[in-house]
Amino acid sequence: MIITRSPLRITLGGGGTDLPSYYQQHGGFLIAAAIDKYVMITLHDTFQPELIIKYSRLERVTRVEQIEHPIVREALRLLGNDPTSLEVTSMADIPAGTGLGSSSSFTTALLQALHVRRNSIVTRAELAEEACHIEIDLLREPIGKQDQYIAAFGGVTCFTFNLDGTVEVSPLKVPRETLYNLEDSLVMYFTGYSRKASDILREQDTRSRGNDQGMIENLHFVKDLGVRTRMALESGDVDRVGPLMDEHWRFKKQRSTGMSNAAIDDWYCLAMANGATGGKLIGAGGGGFLMFYAEDKKRLRHVLNEAGLKEVRWRFDYEGTKVVHQ
Repeated sequence: MIITRSPLRITLGGGGTDLPSYYQQHGGFLIAAAIDKYVMITLHDTFQPELIIKYSRLERVTRVEQIEHPIVREALRLLGNDPTSLEVTSMADIPAGTGLGSSSSFTTALLQALHVRRNSIVTRAELAEEACHIEIDLLREPIGKQDQYIAAFGGVTCFTFNLDGTVEVSPLKVPRETLYNLEDSLVMYFTGYSRKASDILREQDTRSRGNDQGMIENLHFVKDLGVRTRMALESGDVDRVGPLMDEHWRFKKQRSTGMSNAAIDDWYCLAMANGATGGKLIGAGGGGFLMFYAEDKKRLRHVLNEAGLKEVRWRFDYEGTKVVHQ
Protein backbone atom coordinates (compact mmCIF):
# COMPACT_ATOMS: atom_id res chain seq x y z
CA MET A 1 0.00 0.00 0.00
CA ILE A 2 1.19 3.50 -0.88
CA ILE A 3 0.00 6.47 1.18
CA THR A 4 0.75 10.10 0.28
CA ARG A 5 -0.49 13.43 1.55
CA SER A 6 -0.61 17.03 0.36
CA PRO A 7 -1.30 20.10 2.50
CA LEU A 8 -4.12 22.55 2.00
CA ARG A 9 -3.23 26.24 1.74
CA ILE A 10 -4.07 29.83 2.59
CA THR A 11 -3.14 32.84 0.46
CA LEU A 12 -1.50 35.79 2.21
CA GLY A 13 -1.37 38.24 -0.70
CA GLY A 14 -1.58 38.51 -4.47
CA GLY A 15 -4.27 35.87 -5.01
CA GLY A 16 -5.77 35.80 -8.49
CA THR A 17 -2.61 36.89 -10.31
CA ASP A 18 -1.67 33.23 -10.88
CA LEU A 19 -4.29 32.71 -13.61
CA PRO A 20 -2.75 32.33 -17.09
CA SER A 21 -5.17 34.94 -18.48
CA TYR A 22 -3.42 37.50 -16.25
CA TYR A 23 0.20 36.41 -15.81
CA GLN A 24 0.76 35.63 -19.50
CA GLN A 25 0.28 39.34 -20.18
CA HIS A 26 1.43 41.01 -16.99
CA GLY A 27 3.28 38.49 -14.80
CA GLY A 28 1.92 37.40 -11.44
CA PHE A 29 3.08 37.31 -7.85
CA LEU A 30 1.62 35.95 -4.63
CA ILE A 31 2.47 34.59 -1.20
CA ALA A 32 0.85 31.35 -0.11
CA ALA A 33 1.24 29.18 2.97
CA ALA A 34 0.67 25.46 3.36
CA ILE A 35 -1.19 24.42 6.52
CA ASP A 36 -1.34 21.20 8.50
CA LYS A 37 -4.67 20.11 7.06
CA TYR A 38 -4.27 17.45 4.42
CA VAL A 39 -5.64 15.45 1.54
CA MET A 40 -4.43 11.85 1.72
CA ILE A 41 -4.33 9.29 -1.07
CA THR A 42 -3.88 5.54 -0.77
CA LEU A 43 -3.07 3.22 -3.68
CA HIS A 44 -3.47 -0.51 -3.34
CA ASP A 45 -2.98 -3.17 -6.00
CA THR A 46 -5.89 -5.58 -5.75
CA PHE A 47 -6.36 -9.19 -6.81
CA GLN A 48 -9.54 -8.55 -8.77
CA PRO A 49 -9.52 -7.22 -12.36
CA GLU A 50 -11.23 -3.92 -11.61
CA LEU A 51 -10.47 -0.31 -10.75
CA ILE A 52 -11.99 0.86 -7.47
CA ILE A 53 -12.14 4.63 -6.84
CA LYS A 54 -13.30 5.76 -3.38
CA TYR A 55 -13.98 9.43 -2.64
CA SER A 56 -17.38 11.00 -1.83
CA ARG A 57 -18.63 8.32 -4.22
CA LEU A 58 -17.61 4.76 -4.99
CA GLU A 59 -16.72 3.77 -8.54
CA ARG A 60 -16.03 0.25 -9.79
CA VAL A 61 -14.96 0.01 -13.43
CA THR A 62 -12.76 -2.18 -15.61
CA ARG A 63 -11.03 0.49 -17.74
CA VAL A 64 -9.48 3.87 -17.01
CA GLU A 65 -11.69 5.52 -19.65
CA GLN A 66 -14.78 4.56 -17.63
CA ILE A 67 -13.69 6.48 -14.51
CA GLU A 68 -15.99 9.44 -13.88
CA HIS A 69 -13.69 11.31 -11.48
CA PRO A 70 -11.86 13.56 -13.97
CA ILE A 71 -8.62 14.03 -12.02
CA VAL A 72 -8.24 10.33 -11.24
CA ARG A 73 -8.97 9.42 -14.84
CA GLU A 74 -6.44 11.87 -16.31
CA ALA A 75 -3.76 11.09 -13.71
CA LEU A 76 -4.04 7.36 -14.46
CA ARG A 77 -3.86 8.10 -18.18
CA LEU A 78 -0.73 10.14 -17.57
CA LEU A 79 1.12 7.91 -15.10
CA GLY A 80 -0.92 4.80 -14.42
CA ASN A 81 0.70 2.45 -16.96
CA ASP A 82 -2.82 1.28 -17.91
CA PRO A 83 -3.68 -0.38 -14.57
CA THR A 84 -6.26 -3.17 -14.45
CA SER A 85 -6.32 -4.02 -10.71
CA LEU A 86 -6.00 -0.93 -8.54
CA GLU A 87 -7.82 0.72 -5.66
CA VAL A 88 -7.56 4.51 -5.16
CA THR A 89 -8.92 6.03 -1.96
CA SER A 90 -8.94 9.68 -0.89
CA MET A 91 -9.52 11.25 2.51
CA ALA A 92 -9.38 14.90 3.57
CA ASP A 93 -9.26 16.82 6.84
CA ILE A 94 -11.53 19.49 5.34
CA PRO A 95 -14.10 18.93 2.57
CA ALA A 96 -13.82 20.29 -0.96
CA GLY A 97 -15.37 23.59 -1.97
CA THR A 98 -14.09 25.52 1.04
CA GLY A 99 -11.38 27.65 -0.59
CA LEU A 100 -8.28 25.85 0.64
CA GLY A 101 -7.10 24.38 -2.66
CA SER A 102 -8.24 20.82 -2.00
CA SER A 103 -8.58 19.88 -5.67
CA SER A 104 -4.91 20.59 -6.38
CA SER A 105 -3.84 18.95 -3.12
CA PHE A 106 -5.75 15.86 -4.26
CA THR A 107 -4.02 16.01 -7.64
CA THR A 108 -0.48 16.38 -6.30
CA ALA A 109 -0.96 13.64 -3.71
CA LEU A 110 -2.35 11.27 -6.35
CA LEU A 111 0.46 12.01 -8.81
CA GLN A 112 3.08 11.49 -6.08
CA ALA A 113 1.55 8.12 -5.24
CA LEU A 114 1.54 7.09 -8.90
CA HIS A 115 5.20 8.06 -9.25
CA VAL A 116 6.04 5.88 -6.25
CA ARG A 117 4.09 3.00 -7.81
CA ARG A 118 6.13 3.44 -11.02
CA ASN A 119 9.40 3.67 -9.02
CA SER A 120 10.03 7.06 -10.65
CA ILE A 121 11.57 10.12 -9.00
CA VAL A 122 9.85 13.48 -9.43
CA THR A 123 10.94 16.92 -8.22
CA ARG A 124 8.51 19.26 -6.47
CA ALA A 125 8.46 21.56 -9.49
CA GLU A 126 7.76 18.65 -11.85
CA LEU A 127 4.98 17.43 -9.59
CA ALA A 128 3.38 20.88 -9.53
CA GLU A 129 3.60 21.22 -13.31
CA GLU A 130 2.06 17.79 -13.87
CA ALA A 131 -0.84 18.79 -11.63
CA CYS A 132 -1.20 22.08 -13.54
CA HIS A 133 -1.16 20.16 -16.83
CA ILE A 134 -4.04 17.93 -15.69
CA GLU A 135 -6.20 20.66 -14.16
CA ILE A 136 -5.53 23.54 -16.55
CA ASP A 137 -4.52 21.98 -19.88
CA LEU A 138 -6.47 18.72 -19.93
CA LEU A 139 -9.54 19.52 -17.83
CA ARG A 140 -9.69 23.19 -18.88
CA GLU A 141 -10.45 24.44 -15.38
CA PRO A 142 -10.24 28.27 -15.21
CA ILE A 143 -7.83 28.14 -12.29
CA GLY A 144 -4.30 29.30 -11.57
CA LYS A 145 -1.05 27.64 -10.55
CA GLN A 146 -0.66 28.61 -6.91
CA ASP A 147 -2.57 25.67 -5.41
CA GLN A 148 -0.51 23.02 -7.19
CA TYR A 149 2.78 24.73 -6.34
CA ILE A 150 2.13 25.41 -2.67
CA ALA A 151 0.80 21.86 -2.21
CA ALA A 152 3.99 20.47 -3.74
CA PHE A 153 6.47 22.79 -1.99
CA GLY A 154 4.82 23.60 1.35
CA GLY A 155 6.07 26.32 3.67
CA VAL A 156 5.32 30.04 3.49
CA THR A 157 6.39 30.68 -0.06
CA CYS A 158 6.53 33.42 -2.68
CA PHE A 159 5.68 32.54 -6.27
CA THR A 160 6.45 34.64 -9.34
CA PHE A 161 4.48 33.63 -12.44
CA ASN A 162 6.36 34.62 -15.58
CA LEU A 163 4.92 35.50 -18.97
CA ASP A 164 6.13 32.21 -20.45
CA GLY A 165 4.40 30.14 -17.78
CA THR A 166 7.48 29.32 -15.74
CA VAL A 167 7.24 29.75 -11.99
CA GLU A 168 9.93 31.07 -9.65
CA VAL A 169 9.69 29.67 -6.13
CA SER A 170 11.20 31.48 -3.16
CA PRO A 171 10.58 30.75 0.54
CA LEU A 172 9.70 33.86 2.50
CA LYS A 173 12.95 35.20 3.96
CA VAL A 174 11.98 35.70 7.59
CA PRO A 175 13.17 34.34 10.95
CA ARG A 176 11.19 31.45 12.40
CA GLU A 177 10.03 33.76 15.22
CA THR A 178 8.31 36.02 12.67
CA LEU A 179 6.51 33.01 11.22
CA TYR A 180 5.40 31.98 14.71
CA ASN A 181 4.06 35.50 15.33
CA LEU A 182 2.21 35.46 12.02
CA GLU A 183 0.81 32.00 12.67
CA ASP A 184 -0.38 33.00 16.14
CA SER A 185 -2.15 36.12 14.82
CA LEU A 186 -4.24 34.41 12.14
CA VAL A 187 -7.58 32.78 12.90
CA MET A 188 -9.82 30.92 10.47
CA TYR A 189 -13.58 30.31 10.57
CA PHE A 190 -15.84 28.26 8.32
CA THR A 191 -18.72 30.31 6.90
CA GLY A 192 -20.95 27.32 6.25
CA TYR A 193 -20.99 28.12 2.53
CA SER A 194 -19.19 25.95 0.00
CA ARG A 195 -18.72 26.52 -3.71
CA LYS A 196 -16.65 25.36 -6.66
CA ALA A 197 -13.72 27.71 -7.26
CA SER A 198 -14.11 27.57 -11.03
CA ASP A 199 -17.58 29.11 -10.76
CA ILE A 200 -16.04 32.29 -9.33
CA LEU A 201 -12.78 32.23 -11.29
CA ARG A 202 -14.46 31.77 -14.66
CA GLU A 203 -15.73 35.37 -14.59
CA GLN A 204 -12.28 36.72 -13.70
CA ASP A 205 -10.68 34.57 -16.39
CA THR A 206 -13.14 35.70 -19.07
CA ARG A 207 -12.77 39.38 -18.18
CA SER A 208 -8.97 39.13 -18.08
CA ARG A 209 -8.86 37.42 -21.47
CA GLY A 210 -11.12 40.17 -22.80
CA ASN A 211 -8.67 42.79 -21.48
CA ASP A 212 -11.31 44.27 -19.19
CA GLN A 213 -9.48 47.28 -17.75
CA GLY A 214 -11.36 47.22 -14.46
CA MET A 215 -10.32 43.63 -13.81
CA ILE A 216 -6.74 44.18 -15.00
CA GLU A 217 -6.27 47.24 -12.77
CA ASN A 218 -7.80 45.36 -9.83
CA LEU A 219 -5.32 42.53 -10.28
CA HIS A 220 -2.42 44.97 -10.70
CA PHE A 221 -3.35 46.43 -7.31
CA VAL A 222 -3.71 42.99 -5.69
CA LYS A 223 -0.30 41.96 -7.05
CA ASP A 224 1.21 45.09 -5.51
CA LEU A 225 -0.47 44.17 -2.21
CA GLY A 226 1.27 40.80 -2.40
CA VAL A 227 4.63 42.53 -2.87
CA ARG A 228 3.89 44.89 0.04
CA THR A 229 2.92 41.94 2.24
CA ARG A 230 6.23 40.27 1.45
CA MET A 231 8.11 43.47 2.30
CA ALA A 232 6.22 43.87 5.59
CA LEU A 233 6.93 40.31 6.68
CA GLU A 234 10.57 40.30 5.62
CA SER A 235 11.11 43.56 7.51
CA GLY A 236 9.51 42.08 10.64
CA ASP A 237 6.41 44.31 10.54
CA VAL A 238 3.95 41.46 11.09
CA ASP A 239 1.14 43.73 12.34
CA ARG A 240 1.04 45.39 8.92
CA VAL A 241 -0.44 42.17 7.52
CA GLY A 242 -3.91 42.85 8.95
CA PRO A 243 -4.50 46.21 7.23
CA LEU A 244 -3.05 44.81 3.99
CA MET A 245 -5.52 41.90 4.17
CA ASP A 246 -8.34 44.40 4.64
CA GLU A 247 -7.24 46.30 1.53
CA HIS A 248 -7.02 43.03 -0.37
CA TRP A 249 -10.53 41.99 0.64
CA ARG A 250 -12.10 45.32 -0.36
CA PHE A 251 -10.52 45.10 -3.82
CA LYS A 252 -11.20 41.39 -4.17
CA LYS A 253 -14.93 41.97 -3.67
CA GLN A 254 -14.95 44.24 -6.71
CA ARG A 255 -14.03 41.36 -9.03
CA SER A 256 -17.41 39.62 -8.89
CA THR A 257 -20.90 40.11 -7.46
CA GLY A 258 -20.67 36.52 -6.21
CA MET A 259 -17.53 37.17 -4.18
CA SER A 260 -19.39 37.74 -0.91
CA ASN A 261 -22.92 37.85 0.52
CA ALA A 262 -24.80 39.67 3.28
CA ALA A 263 -23.97 37.13 5.99
CA ILE A 264 -20.25 37.12 5.16
CA ASP A 265 -20.20 40.93 5.12
CA ASP A 266 -21.92 41.02 8.53
CA TRP A 267 -19.40 38.57 10.02
CA TYR A 268 -16.55 40.59 8.57
CA CYS A 269 -17.84 43.82 10.14
CA LEU A 270 -18.40 42.02 13.45
CA ALA A 271 -14.81 40.76 13.44
CA MET A 272 -13.36 44.17 12.53
CA ALA A 273 -15.22 45.70 15.48
CA ASN A 274 -13.96 43.06 17.89
CA GLY A 275 -10.22 42.58 17.64
CA ALA A 276 -9.46 41.96 13.95
CA THR A 277 -7.39 44.44 11.91
CA GLY A 278 -8.09 42.75 8.58
CA GLY A 279 -9.29 39.62 6.93
CA LYS A 280 -10.65 38.03 3.78
CA LEU A 281 -12.28 34.96 2.34
CA ILE A 282 -9.62 32.39 1.49
CA GLY A 283 -9.62 31.19 -2.09
CA ALA A 284 -11.72 32.33 -5.03
CA GLY A 285 -14.54 33.71 -2.88
CA GLY A 286 -18.24 33.06 -2.51
CA GLY A 287 -17.88 30.94 0.63
CA GLY A 288 -15.45 28.70 2.42
CA PHE A 289 -13.28 30.13 5.20
CA LEU A 290 -12.93 33.64 6.57
CA MET A 291 -9.41 34.35 7.83
CA PHE A 292 -8.64 37.28 10.11
CA TYR A 293 -5.50 38.88 11.47
CA ALA A 294 -6.29 39.45 15.14
CA GLU A 295 -4.81 41.87 17.67
CA ASP A 296 -7.23 40.58 20.32
CA LYS A 297 -7.79 36.89 19.57
CA LYS A 298 -9.71 36.24 22.81
CA ARG A 299 -12.37 38.87 22.07
CA LEU A 300 -12.53 37.94 18.39
CA ARG A 301 -12.99 34.25 19.14
CA HIS A 302 -15.73 35.01 21.68
CA VAL A 303 -17.88 37.06 19.30
CA LEU A 304 -17.41 34.79 16.29
CA ASN A 305 -18.19 31.68 18.35
CA GLU A 306 -21.29 33.45 19.65
CA ALA A 307 -22.23 34.21 16.04
CA GLY A 308 -22.21 30.47 15.33
CA LEU A 309 -19.04 30.26 13.24
CA LYS A 310 -16.79 27.22 13.62
CA GLU A 311 -13.08 27.86 14.09
CA VAL A 312 -10.50 25.56 12.56
CA ARG A 313 -7.11 25.78 14.25
CA TRP A 314 -3.99 25.02 12.25
CA ARG A 315 -0.24 25.47 11.92
CA PHE A 316 2.00 26.02 8.90
CA ASP A 317 3.17 22.92 7.06
CA TYR A 318 6.79 22.92 5.85
CA GLU A 319 6.90 19.50 4.16
CA GLY A 320 4.63 19.87 1.13
CA THR A 321 3.51 16.75 -0.71
CA LYS A 322 5.14 13.71 0.82
CA VAL A 323 5.07 9.92 0.92
CA VAL A 324 3.71 8.71 4.25
CA HIS A 325 4.00 4.98 3.62
CA GLN A 326 5.15 2.66 0.84
